[in-house]
Amino acid sequence: MIFSATHLNLLALTVLADDTPRNTGPDFGKASPIGLLVVVLLLIGVFLLMRSMNRHLKKLPKTFDAPPDPAPDQQRAAGGAGEGAVEPPAVADSAEGPAGPPNG
Repeated sequence: MIFSATHLNLLALTVLADDTPRNTGPDFGKASPIGLLVVVLLLIGVFLLMRSMNRHLKKLPKTFDAPPDPAPDQQRAAGGAGEGAVEPPAVADSAEGPAGPPNG
């Protein structure tokens, strides 16, 4: 079925020219107190979330760049690889390994 422009214009005109009012009555357009309560609770929730986010953002450092490493001669003078450095675990020379003797 092919609609021409004339048919579409006529359909739009009849829909727009329809004067029958819809959704009318004594309570149409009035908001209930429960709707107001929901809106107020949502606003309070948004306010608390924004305040919490600002507190967390203030705790973040200004930059996430790693601090520069001290010069190698300063590391030796400090007595090792530097503060907080973890030494690699010692390697055992036995054939047993960390899980015990082989099952073979």
